[in-house]
Amino acid sequence: MRSINKLLIANRGEIAMRIMRTARAMGIRTVAIYSSADAQSLHVTNADEAVCVGEAPPADSYLNIAAIVAAALKSGADAVHPGYGFLSENAAFAEACVAAGLIFVGPPAHAIRSMGDKAQAKALMREAGLPCIPGYDGDAQDDRTLAHEAQKLGFPVIVKATAGGGGRGMRIVQTAADFERALDSARSEARNAFGSDRMIVERVVTQPRHIEIQVLIDQFGHGVHVGERDCSVQRRHQKVIEEAPAAHLAVATRERMGAAAVAAAIRLGYEGVGTFEFLLDARGEFYFMEMNTRLQVEHPVTEAIADIDLVEWQFRVAMGEPLRLTQAEIRLAGHSIEVRLCAEDEANGFMPQSGTIDRWQVPDTVRVEHAVESGSIVSPYYDSMFAKLIATGRTREDARRKLVSALRDTVVFGLKTNRQTLIRCLEHPAFVAGGVDTGFLQAYPEVLAAQRADADPLALALAGALLVQGGDRGPSGAGVQLRGARASTVHLKDDAAHAHTLQVAPTAAAGWLVTLGEQHIVFSHMRVDAGQVRFTLEGVDRRAFWHLAGSRIHVQLDGRASSFADTTYAPSSQADEGVADGRVRAMSNGRVAALLVAVGDAVQQGDDLLTVEAMKMEHTHSAPAAGRVTQILVAAGQSVATGKVLIELELEVPA
Repeated sequence: MRSINKLLIANRGEIAMRIMRTARAMGIRTVAIYSSADAQSLHVTNADEAVCVGEAPPADSYLNIAAIVAAALKSGADAVHPGYGFLSENAAFAEACVAAGLIFVGPPAHAIRSMGDKAQAKALMREAGLPCIPGYDGDAQDDRTLAHEAQKLGFPVIVKATAGGGGRGMRIVQTAADFERALDSARSEARNAFGSDRMIVERVVTQPRHIEIQVLIDQFGHGVHVGERDCSVQRRHQKVIEEAPAAHLAVATRERMGAAAVAAAIRLGYEGVGTFEFLLDARGEFYFMEMNTRLQVEHPVTEAIADIDLVEWQFRVAMGEPLRLTQAEIRLAGHSIEVRLCAEDEANGFMPQSGTIDRWQVPDTVRVEHAVESGSIVSPYYDSMFAKLIATGRTREDARRKLVSALRDTVVFGLKTNRQTLIRCLEHPAFVAGGVDTGFLQAYPEVLAAQRADADPLALALAGALLVQGGDRGPSGAGVQLRGARASTVHLKDDAAHAHTLQVAPTAAAGWLVTLGEQHIVFSHMRVDAGQVRFTLEGVDRRAFWHLAGSRIHVQLDGRASSFADTTYAPSSQADEGVADGRVRAMSNGRVAALLVAVGDAVQQGDDLLTVEAMKMEHTHSAPAAGRVTQILVAAGQSVATGKVLIELELEVPA
């Protein structure tokens, strides 16, 4: 057996922090790596040591095998943990670590390579006796062959990249007429994400549930499974909510899936923690999809109900310890649900967001995995998920109820998030009942409904009252002072650039009367503390969170965050922007993935102009109106910032 004394973590963010926690508990020193974009990140400052592995472009730094191995050797680390994403399922990385004399905390390279190619993985799993989804995974990759195979399978079909994961390079195609465009889009995304555009075509299993089995295998051919997780709530093939165990899953089905997964892993020569992903149809039949040869994002829900530290067992297996657990000793108790909190604009097609988190505060009622704090910067170069909330209870309903409450008490100011979508998911009657399939969000589009465009009058009024109340009791931002207890006129602008004028006057009951148009709102007994305000409204004592950052005030009521710019003293020359001028601007920070038009092209409203890749997703920018392309101001591969002019159009003048 070899001992791990110092560990280099070849990852970033919340998973790096998670691995550090277990390493520290086991007496293992930690080394972080970071890109120039992450120099001040929490995973860097929390590690015992840290090494920079790349300057620019920072998105590529965590993929630089030579630099990461060199960092491990330079720091004196004797092991490397890849986390998930990046190089975690890269066989060449595992081989490079072993060749350098390092312990790779993960499966052997041959297992990673076998399972990393979806076509090869299906063939091996068929040999192992696992049922697989009917499809085509042959060597011929020309458009005609793939279209022909799709026609043979019968639509709808799914085309997906043989490499990678996370829903990238994957498209569901409903008809033959849609196939060519979907294939081109999937190939482009796969090429950019994984460096390979090899595709497979599979029949779509209708109304499936996405069930995965957690396996744990030692170096001596002994293994167990640690139950299953239900990951059926997905958007764009990416998981949104995960839970363990799966609701309404027959015991016999669970046992069959678990036994099959363990047997297949042992036959593969697997070692460590791994996950078999299956589709389960309405009849209870399951089909192998893929194996993830790494720790999963959703591993905490399994840890919660099994009372086991999966990262600890990754270390122990890597050090050569035998698995001192039998299947009978794996006891699952309770229920656990995880949600992924992402920096996304729900009201704008879930566009990824980047920028500074002005304030971050989480409740202590649930497990929260994150690597941010107040003042942290969410980079445009990496995934939009920056935190996970995991609630565990005696029953599924206990966990669900606790998670909704925790989401409402989580404070994240400065960035828009998908919080309200998560709450709507958790509160939807179909989810409450349990057992939803992967079509849940398509079947209930109201769950993804955009936030209302109009500012919340109560949040507006409270923001005005807070600005006027004054004093030094709140977290005032640099350059702005709260105005003091006197009647005032306050001008605020919401995120939609709508201007609002409020009249705020003191009342006898230690409060404020706020007049907004024809609406009158009275806050009484208002008590302002650092980051929190309590007040009485219509006879009910209530609580809200708030934060002042520069000229912007953030308010959170009942789990809904609002942000307003204080324009009371702004120069009158600051005119409203947004008049249609034929300029197509970047909707988020990112990288230009493809240009779809040329100078001189005539376009109609809604025509695709270019795609920008942001936080692992491609976003198409369309023509706002009919016209002609006069300038293209970017090139494929170029990094762009939110608001940058990408293309200029000469718009047609209506007759």
